[in-house]
Amino acid sequence: MAQLKGKIAWVTGAGTGIGEAGAHALAAEGAMVVLTGRTASKLDAVAKAIAAKGGSAEVKACDMADAAAVQAVADAILAAHGRIDILVNNAGLNITDRAWSRLTAAGVKELVDGNLMSVFHGTLAVLPAMRKQQDGLIIHTASMAGRFVSPLSGPGYTACKHGVVAMSHSINMEECANGIRSTVVCPGEVRTPIMDKRPNKLSEQDLAEMVQPEDCGRLIAFIAATPAHVCLNEILITPTRNRGYLAAMQRKL
Repeated sequence: MAQLKGKIAWVTGAGTGIGEAGAHALAAEGAMVVLTGRTASKLDAVAKAIAAKGGSAEVKACDMADAAAVQAVADAILAAHGRIDILVNNAGLNITDRAWSRLTAAGVKELVDGNLMSVFHGTLAVLPAMRKQQDGLIIHTASMAGRFVSPLSGPGYTACKHGVVAMSHSINMEECANGIRSTVVCPGEVRTPIMDKRPNKLSEQDLAEMVQPEDCGRLIAFIAATPAHVCLNEILITPTRNRGYLAAMQRKL
């Protein structure tokens, strides 16, 4: 299948986890994928793996917290390909010292730069081209923490992801007249490297029962393949065996 043949897709945070899986899934559907992240060696490995499967990928490493660097990547994509059809705003992070009792101003800045400013930078960089095209899709990786407040993710991460959810909906409100669509994906627990930042170590069984990156990758490709007249505004994806639900049931008992 090649539902995205001829499309140019820019994936941020593409070196690992959901971004890596999303890049593979988009490339498998025929998109030319531009991979962005902070570690060029990881991006190179993903690009080689995509090429080995017959897909097409390019590497444009940068820190999404750096507005000028992000704009430079967007400009380079447009210069090379003439358009940007899909942006997967996936770059994000969390920190271990996330509770109010341990949170610092430096930690807050790291969270805001990595989870909120990075999303704004990517969006601002592609909107002018998408307006000119009168077409474009932006997919944001937020979190269940962007919809529900709990101590697990920490106040900084939770606040940032709430911001991403609100931002995505506001794009649809303003840019639908320009043929631009925005989808915010809110995953529950996903087995990605961000889990290594949890204050309490997770078991292999816990990790195996989570949503896997490939599950999110397939979802990203599905969103990208929807027709231009359809906007999937917001999607929640969680493990069937939801540890949050199970913990709540135990507290009730």
